[in-house]
Amino acid sequence: MNEINRKPLNSLGYDFIPSAYLPKGKDEYYLRNKQVKNGIHYRHLSAYEIEVLVRNRNTSDNWNNLLVSDAFNPELVQNCKFFGLVRIGKLEPYYLEYHNLRRPVGFYNSTVISCDFGDNVVVDNVNYISHYIIGNGVILVNCNEIATTDHSKFGNGVLKEGEPENIRIWMELCNENAGRSILAFDGILPGDAFLWTYFRDDDKLLNRFKEFTEKKFDALRGYYGTIGDRTVIKNCRILKDVKIGSDAYLKGANKIKNVTINSSSEANTQVGEGCELVNGIIGYGCRLFYGVKAVRFVLASHSQLKYGARLINSYLGDNSTISCCEVLNSLIFPSHEQHHNNSFLCAALVQGQSNMAAGATVGSNHNSRSPDGEIIAGRGFWPGLCVSLKHNSKFASYSILAKGDYATELNIPFPFSLISNDLSKDQLVVMPGYWFMYNMYALARNSWKYIDRDKRIDKTQSLEFNFLAPDSVNDLLQSLPLLQKFTGKAWLKREGNTKKMTEEEIIAIGKVLLDTKDPVVNELVVLADGFENSKRPVRIIKVMRAYHLFKELVMYYLVQQLLEHIRTNNIKTHEQLIESLPSKTTLAPWMNVGGQLILRSEIDKLNKQIVTGRIKDWDAVHAFYTQQGNNYRMEKLAHAIAAVREVFDINVKKASPSIMKSLLHQSITTKEWMVKEIYESRAKDYRNPFRKMVYETAEAMNKVVGKLEDNSFIKQEQKALEEYKKDIHQLVTKLKLDKAGAKLKTA
Repeated sequence: MNEINRKPLNSLGYDFIPSAYLPKGKDEYYLRNKQVKNGIHYRHLSAYEIEVLVRNRNTSDNWNNLLVSDAFNPELVQNCKFFGLVRIGKLEPYYLEYHNLRRPVGFYNSTVISCDFGDNVVVDNVNYISHYIIGNGVILVNCNEIATTDHSKFGNGVLKEGEPENIRIWMELCNENAGRSILAFDGILPGDAFLWTYFRDDDKLLNRFKEFTEKKFDALRGYYGTIGDRTVIKNCRILKDVKIGSDAYLKGANKIKNVTINSSSEANTQVGEGCELVNGIIGYGCRLFYGVKAVRFVLASHSQLKYGARLINSYLGDNSTISCCEVLNSLIFPSHEQHHNNSFLCAALVQGQSNMAAGATVGSNHNSRSPDGEIIAGRGFWPGLCVSLKHNSKFASYSILAKGDYATELNIPFPFSLISNDLSKDQLVVMPGYWFMYNMYALARNSWKYIDRDKRIDKTQSLEFNFLAPDSVNDLLQSLPLLQKFTGKAWLKREGNTKKMTEEEIIAIGKVLLDTKDPVVNELVVLADGFENSKRPVRIIKVMRAYHLFKELVMYYLVQQLLEHIRTNNIKTHEQLIESLPSKTTLAPWMNVGGQLILRSEIDKLNKQIVTGRIKDWDAVHAFYTQQGNNYRMEKLAHAIAAVREVFDINVKKASPSIMKSLLHQSITTKEWMVKEIYESRAKDYRNPFRKMVYETAEAMNKVVGKLEDNSFIKQEQKALEEYKKDIHQLVTKLKLDKAGAKLKTA
């Protein structure tokens, strides 16, 4: 049975805070008065103003509780009902216009309960607005209900006085069994969400994260909802316990409940028709349109939900777009794209710069007795058309999966790989380095695109967008001995050698074959183990090419860090360069913490400081991100130096002028090859007869898809190559390396 309470009419609009939760000596407006910062001096109505208001068919339970500013015009208030303490700012005879919506300033045909209004607002046909603080120049038109409860939390995962723990709102990220649940809060960064979901074996750390979240807010009851200056809300049905920033635009939303909508003049947020949003945080500059559904969610800044997308128990990182499809129980780092109605993402950690194609299903829990599976995908994850993946699976950086149903769990440690399901031979096929061999255009353009589209105002976390970075290079480093091992095994099998050998001996055989570029490698059937949870073969192809490509990339990575170091520190001599290089260059693991790459050792220190109480709140955690961002350039340089020493046994700290010169010149060769591949991978589309066949003439094709020679990105990269060559030659002269003659041997 519905419980409908009956109370005296004269109590409507009063006793907002239950007496049990009202501090001694305080009235029900004490928090409201702290929230109001518009600087308006309110006064009581004059007898004449009351007379005009009554004549215009307005009512109030007590005219003494309707306070106004000195510039109040009673003629602009018509057919309204006021209950409780209502304060109204300046009303002047103007109309406000926004996107062809024109409405006169004032209050018309509305019911207002205990609210504060700034100057020159429009409140027209608002059936019910209760306990809100509204800024200046706000337009509210055709809204059914805008209300705040005394226990409002605005999407933050906290409790108010007297509330039981079991009503707390948790976000169940990365796993459907709620084993990685976290609390949302206004200002949560993707790094915060990652740390909270990842380190689940440290109860003290998890409790501290919960304490940090509760510390950001107090448990007091009685906070009012707020609507910032110049916000426009029209044709919306229900807004309950919603905090809205300035310059937001809400039109036609069905229901928004327990949500913070961040918006500002620099980064305004829009919510469109048919949206239903419950228990969430929306960042600055977001767009939500056309029937999207989001429940228990965080939408980080400058992200979009469109065309019926469903985002449930998930965190979507900055600069991301999800259209049409369904995303459940996932933690998604910045720069994610998912545009298709029939794609599905569930129980996954997707570490950014990712793209979900149409028909992709990531993943299915049907291979487990309970919904507790997970998928972890490194940066650049790209499941292709109609890809179906099973939990648990794990992928290295920049993995792309060809169309197919992958029936068992996968663990792919090779970065930049194409993974395909060869049904004719019943085998999994992995091509390491695919992106560089066949799709350099997309790889390079995506790296540039993410930088260009990073619209974040708050850059507390320094995001890494380059495809060569500590995470992907570490993947390269772990791939080299694997390629050696699998090659050694394949050679021994071909030779019929059944002698029992240690793994080190097998690796040594493969290393010799690969380093000497022995032609026999191209004749071997190289198989991997541990890549798929099945008994069928996993074949590695293009092994020789991938092996030497990976080594070349490690060297190129070093040169890029050296160039950045030289530019940043205005280094003028070879001696100065050597002296400025970091002394500690041991290889170490890194973590992708919400799109920011941080040394694992630093994360361990952070966690320890959190547990011991040295780091006391989320602000201190965010300060840690900032500090790590400041350290990143030197730490990345140290990592690159260590990587080259690991692969080539070259000590860059002791590199002679001739070796440094050779390093720089070799990078030109790599850069030239990359730019050539950028052009060639795009040119294939123009040479493909099956692409050309839908056009009668080459001119028609060029009109539709544009001329290859006019491609702005290719022209940009070709120009950058010429500048790169010029910079390298100038640098060789500047560092006085031009007389050094020895060449670097890398194989």
